[in-house]
Amino acid sequence: MFLGIDVGTSGVKVVVLDAAGALRAQASAPLSVARPQATWSEQTPDDWWAAVDIAVRLLDAATRLQVTCIGLAGQMHGATLLGADDRPLRPAILWNDGRSFAECEELEAREPRSRAITGNVAMPGFTAPKLAWVRKHEPALFEQIRTVLLPKDYVRLRMTGDKASDLSDSAGTLWLDVAARDWSDAMLAATDLTRAQMPALFEGSEITGRLRAEVAEAWGIDRVPVVAGAGDNAAGAAGVGVIGAKEDGGGDALLSLGTSGVIFVATRDFRPNPARAVHAFCHALPETWHQMAVHLSAAACIDWGAQLTGLDGPAALFAEAEKAGPASGPELFLPYLSGERTPHNDPHVRGGFLRLDNETTRGSLAAAVLEGVAFTHADGLDALREAGTRVEELLVIGGGARSRYWGRILAAALRVRLAYPEGGEVGPALGAAKLARMAALNLSAAEACTRPPVAEVIEPDPALVEALAPKLAKFRAAYAAIRDL
Repeated sequence: MFLGIDVGTSGVKVVVLDAAGALRAQASAPLSVARPQATWSEQTPDDWWAAVDIAVRLLDAATRLQVTCIGLAGQMHGATLLGADDRPLRPAILWNDGRSFAECEELEAREPRSRAITGNVAMPGFTAPKLAWVRKHEPALFEQIRTVLLPKDYVRLRMTGDKASDLSDSAGTLWLDVAARDWSDAMLAATDLTRAQMPALFEGSEITGRLRAEVAEAWGIDRVPVVAGAGDNAAGAAGVGVIGAKEDGGGDALLSLGTSGVIFVATRDFRPNPARAVHAFCHALPETWHQMAVHLSAAACIDWGAQLTGLDGPAALFAEAEKAGPASGPELFLPYLSGERTPHNDPHVRGGFLRLDNETTRGSLAAAVLEGVAFTHADGLDALREAGTRVEELLVIGGGARSRYWGRILAAALRVRLAYPEGGEVGPALGAAKLARMAALNLSAAEACTRPPVAEVIEPDPALVEALAPKLAKFRAAYAAIRDL
């Protein structure tokens, strides 16, 4: 059996695969996010470990006893700062934290080759600007930093005692030379850090260590190996077989509808487009890269919209929206609840409803929320296409994949075919388990990271494409109108 652990933002999820790669068990434990100031987003690292411990113990004891290898996945970019005793010095600053916008400009000024080295524009979500913020605002604490780890890699430290990371997750720090797949001394120096404060780098299916004896005993698992794993998006891609790329610019691609939203495309080479806030990172597999359009709020908008309108959760919001119908009213929703990345790189912009009138109902607001998230993903897909990427089909994964009605709206807004794989809602934990299986059974990426059967395909409805087009144009004009507010 192979255990995959995903350290997410809203919770930890664990899954178990058998030798044939079939899903045998899963469990989860919740996490909460602290927002002590506007634009801030933090979590306590020990809460990750506590949630992992709970989730693993929820698995049947007989299942745990059969685990032979473990893989890790997790939320990217989180700055976990450790002192000389390997204990956290402060709460971790998360991927959706926007406090370091000024430090992004300072970082690129300090190292003018930043975009060429990393392939990415400096954004507050990345790890390096967060360290620049700590250096400026918490200098005494900065001097105590001995190690910087990403969230899943702090869990690894607690599990194995090893300071290690994979290349896909580390590419999101802004300290990696992404083309060379190695730390960049120049980018580290720009934040007054060195390689000595970074974890060792591994490809996703490489073994980084073994479970500590006390952890193995507590979990009822042998001292099994732990592989490097992947950042959440690369892990999600590996889980559904999004690993192949073509010479003509096409490649396997997915749409992840989790707390945040991501369009992910596997590429044969390093293909950056920093001017449009496209992410160009290493994949979890050797000699493979990927591009991403990242949106800070996706399914999070659904939860928020349901709460705002007094509905009993996402399912009720989807039902209200379907009753109202797509493109049935003038209402627009701008889904920038935490700022935005692709294509705007704007941590300060905020969401809103526009074009409300006396006829606006709860249903039309629900419909506008679904359309607004779809429209921002259309913006992201356009940015990927500008970088030379061709996308014909997107595999849909994440919690938002449960709604096929939303799929109709997304397909029409993006004008691409959507394929819903069986088990697509399992997410990054599945990819982490597949990377563990790949290592333990000495499989190739093609053998381990297979594409699940497709349960349903949604083609763009021409009538809905035409109906949504005027609203999409107004949506795009609205960003320019509210940007300076």
